[in-house]
Amino acid sequence: MTSMPLAEELLLLAYDDQTGKATGSRIGLDLGLSAAVLVDLALAGRIAYVDGYLKVIDPSPIGDTIADAVLAKAAGDEPHTPAQWLQRLRHRLRARLLEDLVARGVVQDVDETQMGVIHVHRYPTTDPAFEAEIRGRLADALTSGALCDERTAALATLLVSCRMEPALRLPPEDVAKAHDRLEQIASGAGFMAGGNLEDSIVRPSVALVVATLGKAIQAALGAPKTA
Repeated sequence: MTSMPLAEELLLLAYDDQTGKATGSRIGLDLGLSAAVLVDLALAGRIAYVDGYLKVIDPSPIGDTIADAVLAKAAGDEPHTPAQWLQRLRHRLRARLLEDLVARGVVQDVDETQMGVIHVHRYPTTDPAFEAEIRGRLADALTSGALCDERTAALATLLVSCRMEPALRLPPEDVAKAHDRLEQIASGAGFMAGGNLEDSIVRPSVALVVATLGKAIQAALGAPKTA
């Protein structure tokens, strides 16, 4: 199956297949979607983290409408920090991604009216094959000790940075273990403090982008609430 943009993968994980409603933190998901677009550009060798900023190193389009629009804007603008890019991108990004998924028949747009005037949109799954492939990769990553590929490791890092473990739909007793494994994956890929790139297949340039975006997401969300 052709790989989807990371932002679409994150979005499919966040939305319940049946109810079509997003789970977890709204702002966490929106920040994660912004980061995912930037990570895809880093994976494609188009942007890099240089002197505290995300900078364009190759303005050539990668073939994704949203990512290419971001790349063109970044190429013609002054450099911004990872935190600045997260905030600049997150507005209406989720709606644009959902529109694309609806247009391709991956999810459907169910428009319901509440109280006669309020429109509420749900996005239940139409084609489950895409999400099944994503969850299969994550399941392999969570249950094996093997190194992940760059994309899966980056997705795992975004999940833990955005505190989206509930999207994995695990039994309550397995959530803490999954969180620890996600952090192990992120650290082993060099995306978190203590990571060792010598044992990772992730390119250092990609690791820097993902790591700085992960830190920016965590800073924006603040300290996690304690029970």
